[in-house]
Amino acid sequence: MIGAASAFNTAVDWHALAPELALTGGACAVLVLDLLVAPSRKWLAAAITGAALVVAFALLFTFGGEARYTFGRAFQVNDFALVFQGLLAVVGLGVVAVSADYFRDENRVQGEYYFLLLCAVLGGFLIAGARDLITLFISIELVTVPGFIMTALRKRDVKSNEGALKLFVFGVLSSAVMLYGMSLLYGATGATQLDAIARLLPGADRSLVVLSVFFVVVGLAFKISAAPFHFWAPDAFEGAPAPVAAFLATISKLGGFIGLFVVLFRAFIDVADVWRPFIAVLAIASMTVGNLLALHQRNIMRLLAYSGIAQSGYVLVAMALVRPSNPGGVVVIGRPLEVIAPGGTPLSSAIVYLVIFSVMEIGAFAVAIGFARRGGTYFLSDYAGLGKRSPMIAVLMAAFLISLAGAPPLAGLWAKLFVFVAALEARSYILAIIMAINTVIAAWYYLAVVKRMFFDEPESAEPIATSGPIRVATAVAAIVLVALFIYPPLVTHFAEPASRLVLLSR
Repeated sequence: MIGAASAFNTAVDWHALAPELALTGGACAVLVLDLLVAPSRKWLAAAITGAALVVAFALLFTFGGEARYTFGRAFQVNDFALVFQGLLAVVGLGVVAVSADYFRDENRVQGEYYFLLLCAVLGGFLIAGARDLITLFISIELVTVPGFIMTALRKRDVKSNEGALKLFVFGVLSSAVMLYGMSLLYGATGATQLDAIARLLPGADRSLVVLSVFFVVVGLAFKISAAPFHFWAPDAFEGAPAPVAAFLATISKLGGFIGLFVVLFRAFIDVADVWRPFIAVLAIASMTVGNLLALHQRNIMRLLAYSGIAQSGYVLVAMALVRPSNPGGVVVIGRPLEVIAPGGTPLSSAIVYLVIFSVMEIGAFAVAIGFARRGGTYFLSDYAGLGKRSPMIAVLMAAFLISLAGAPPLAGLWAKLFVFVAALEARSYILAIIMAINTVIAAWYYLAVVKRMFFDEPESAEPIATSGPIRVATAVAAIVLVALFIYPPLVTHFAEPASRLVLLSR
């Protein structure tokens, strides 16, 4: 045993793990606090969670431009990991802001909730740096499992139990499918490190490669609620506590996409001809199914769930643009957009889209939660005449919905435009046309809510006053979307080097 231990002498770079250690410490502190303080002071769990996220975010700035490995190259810190870890920390703060009053006012299980939230964010941090199948799988489950429990926190609510059960069943199934694909991948290559798999996969048995790639992608498609693996999302969003729905729409979805990026662009890039058509089919199905079903929704949470399914499709369009003849995945964006969209790889377009989408989702959920907590409901009929009752709330919700539709003057325009132009430059005209049609369909149901708020008569004249954390979250989200619309390099500057490092730093 001593000889085996000495043989396994892997140095640990503690600096590379500093942000993750900060989140771990925060999670432990929340658990201890929940045991020691009185129920009236358990709101401190939200403060500790916010502080842990701020510390983790600040620690990201202590890394230089050089990639760092630890745990025998199973974990890497580079620009790709740092960009997504920073995004997860910021989005996590947004989720804390929309959660604070909800759980405090209803005297719910605050310690358990914030502990699970920090565990999920920690899992996202680990996914971004995972460079080994075992590390990747454990990290993905660290994001997924807390979602099961958080969705069921309303224990006596039938819809909450139903949504949690569906999420659990589909989540466990997706994990089993993904793990089976990973086992086939190990059988085909004899390796678990992604860089080694990338080198060995082109020479492996073709049928085994196709099966392993298919099962891994299907397993991750459940995580991002891509059609036809989306069935859990609407019921989970409607039944879960509203802040948990915001978590599922942002942090959980980000975790799935980061895992998909790492697998496809780090391990599977040289067999892009295998997965590219499948990703294109998923993109078309997600855009179309999500938008068409969103047209018939009467609940804002279900509408945002189907909208999120469609938004996943737009991100998948960018990922489907990788050319098998060009493993680097480069699609040069036309001259008019080079200034605002440098680089132009499909992965950089997808990263830009996810950053902007996350901000839009946090803003929309914050408004919906604030409105429902102060006299409204989650039914769209209650939004009638909101512009007359509370003009600021109505303007903010309209801004986030218009941005989700991809219209100016907010950053949602650039998110869709970058992907659309990249599809045209890649000569993927079918994807571009279907994306354009779906953008028009989406505008219909987004603008229908805007019309209801400003042109319908309200049933009540009572104004709505949201809480302080909600106002801060919505204001910050709106400012960020305006800033990114005016100066897109604020996000494209980070997206392009992040995409290069995940593709090429082997």
